[in-house]
Amino acid sequence: MTIRQLHPNEVVPYDLLLLADPNKEIVDSYIKQGSFYVHEQKGQHIGCYVMIQTRPETIEIVNVAVKEALHGNGYGKALVLHAIETAKQAGYKTVEIGTSNSGIHQIALYQKCGFRLEWIDRGFFLRHYEEAIWENGIQAVDMVRMAIHF
Repeated sequence: MTIRQLHPNEVVPYDLLLLADPNKEIVDSYIKQGSFYVHEQKGQHIGCYVMIQTRPETIEIVNVAVKEALHGNGYGKALVLHAIETAKQAGYKTVEIGTSNSGIHQIALYQKCGFRLEWIDRGFFLRHYEEAIWENGIQAVDMVRMAIHF
């Protein structure tokens, strides 16, 4: 298994990205400006993440995704920890991440990786997505913002 940066001439694995963010226009906007990493196993992309610099010394993980059939095997945690280490080595002082209020498993995972709750962007998913998003029987309404400070 390898986590590496996606090369500019490689095909973007939208099947993975759209698992974490169903809005292709938003995905396209951040993959153009971000650093894109893929998790490979036997030559196949099984997961990925994208980070963008949002402020001086601050970078945000804007998408983390793992093939659904492989959830619960530690790949998501490996991706998040890789992103944190990559940001730290690049000299960033803060790594941010956000997820929906309904992303119970993601909120737990990010806390296990060292993120702490920062603030809530109320109504984020109502403002930015035309169709309702449901996870765990809960509608995604608010963006839960988390961060790690070095």
